[in-house]
Amino acid sequence: MPIALCYFSYLAISISLTMWVARTLYRSGRVFLLDAFRGNEELADSVNHLLVVGFYLVNVGYIALALKTTSALATLREGIELESTKIGVVLLILGAMHFFNMFVLARMRRRASGPAHAGVLV
Repeated sequence: MPIALCYFSYLAISISLTMWVARTLYRSGRVFLLDAFRGNEELADSVNHLLVVGFYLVNVGYIALALKTTSALATLREGIELESTKIGVVLLILGAMHFFNMFVLARMRRRASGPAHAGVLV
């Protein structure tokens, strides 16, 4: 398998997955942010946009760094295995970032819920 074909395939799949996850998080995260910011749409949308930008920067940065390989790909199998390993790591990073975002949003919601949680460490 030519290495360039493996690179292009890896980039296309990884960037497509990153875009899909970012759009999903942007749409679904707005509800949580609106709740956390007590209905302040302008602030919620601004924070939501900034989270997505950071999400893209981290993921596309990793995708670019992970593109390089020193492996010689003599067979199609080796190309598929290399690409699946790289895409698997990208998926794990996307999942970890998703759970981190959910953790942060949950903390924001608890803090915004008011005095009922004022003495509770979060």
